[in-house]
Amino acid sequence: MLRITVHNGEKTQTILLEGKISGAWVEELDRTWHNMAAAAGKKKLQLDLRSVDFVDGKGSQLLRDIYRETNASFLTDSPLSQHFADIAMRKSSRDGKEGD
Repeated sequence: MLRITVHNGEKTQTILLEGKISGAWVEELDRTWHNMAAAAGKKKLQLDLRSVDFVDGKGSQLLRDIYRETNASFLTDSPLSQHFADIAMRKSSRDGKEGD
């Protein structure tokens, strides 16, 4: 299960994620992000991963896509949440560059 909460600030929009970014929840996060992107304007996007405990392959790819398209920042507070952010910020072979 994944809980998705959107916080709209003056200069930033934050997507708070709690649980697992996997399975059908990846599609729900994709829908949420695309709906937000249309209304975001020049606001900076933040993805709060501090309460995420699992990300599957499709979830990692979606985080990578969001990062690549928006240059989003990630909020982390543990080695695990930082690991998810690091994976998202890695260059993929689809970008024409080798990953780490």
